[in-house]
Amino acid sequence: MKTEEDALLTQDLLTHHNIQANLAVPLLVERILSHNEGVLTATGSVAATTGEYTGRSPKDKFIVRDDVCEQFINWGDVNRPIDEASFDKLLKKVTAYLHEKDELFHFRGFAGADPNHRLPIDVINEYAWHNLFARQLFITPTDEELKHHQSEFTVISAPTFKADPEVDGTNSETFILISFKKRIILIGGTEYAGEIKKSIFSVMNYLLPQNDILSMHCSANIGQEGDVALFFGLSGTGKTTLSADPYRRLIGDDEHGWSPNGIFNIEGGCYAKCINLSKEKEPQIYNAIRFGSVLENVILGESSREPDYDDTSLTENTRAAYPLENINNIVSPSVAGHPNAIIFLTADASGTLPPISKLTKEQAMYHFLSGYTSKLAGTERGVTQPQATFSACFGSPSFHCSVEICSIQFKRIFD
Repeated sequence: MKTEEDALLTQDLLTHHNIQANLAVPLLVERILSHNEGVLTATGSVAATTGEYTGRSPKDKFIVRDDVCEQFINWGDVNRPIDEASFDKLLKKVTAYLHEKDELFHFRGFAGADPNHRLPIDVINEYAWHNLFARQLFITPTDEELKHHQSEFTVISAPTFKADPEVDGTNSETFILISFKKRIILIGGTEYAGEIKKSIFSVMNYLLPQNDILSMHCSANIGQEGDVALFFGLSGTGKTTLSADPYRRLIGDDEHGWSPNGIFNIEGGCYAKCINLSKEKEPQIYNAIRFGSVLENVILGESSREPDYDDTSLTENTRAAYPLENINNIVSPSVAGHPNAIIFLTADASGTLPPISKLTKEQAMYHFLSGYTSKLAGTERGVTQPQATFSACFGSPSFHCSVEICSIQFKRIFD
């Protein structure tokens, strides 16, 4: 839980003279269009572009090194530290910067479909389209839940604020900073909305293992006989596509927890890659992109406003964000029993592995921890071609606890 002192750090923004809290989707769409942040497409969705950065910026992500998280973080090239003083100074700068804005947007909701393990969150946005993105990707509370909502983590997103690396201690003008002590995520210098989603996943990957829950970068669905399947893989390897099966009900497309009782979705929506999307090949995803959905860096027909999913002139990492309810066969709430099948999507760009392999328990554990796979073009800054990599647990950029913790959990579950 946030302490009273930590809560005061964000209270200043929440008292902004014109902060819009939990606006309904039509009102957010109105704000997006009136602020010229995006345009309305022929499908009824909103389309926005993200400027210079069209993918995640992992080299600009830091964790505040303090007495709360010191012993739990697997420090290194992925989990790089920043000191508390630098974070506090940048937080004050960003807060002052946002206070000068005419309007801010505030989403209050949850991460985690299982009520026993969910995290109440606040998301404060400079852009209305980012707030719509957060509303569609996280879990929106009922009116009754909203009355009792007490945030335990806050995301503050200021895309037009740019850091000075020499002064602020960042890697570049872009920054994604997580303070587990203050329970604040600070994002700036990038308009790529995926940073908001992934930052909360990073937080859950820190919190869940400490409660004996395996956090997983995977999609999940369930068959007519109650059989649950998990699909692990890095961004762009097919998790969303494979889980959107018309003959199986969707649990979630990207992030899940595995407790002693079964699995649960961390999110309330999907973030699907749109490259070469067609109604014939992926009808569920195609039809889910309608009013309230957000298209990111998708090119539109100049006069028709029809999305051209084959056009990659901005990036191959074109995206669509939409709520789970836009898929017609889902599990609600997004919880299920223990998996019957686990599939690793390696995206093997070098042809090292056979196309399909059935693994023993020991082989599965080894492959899960080594995470041989490929980064796909556009998902991260600077990645223009598939790059072979080892990504522990198929999600090392978002995992902070040691691999040993994940291996102990994975082994216990398999046993």
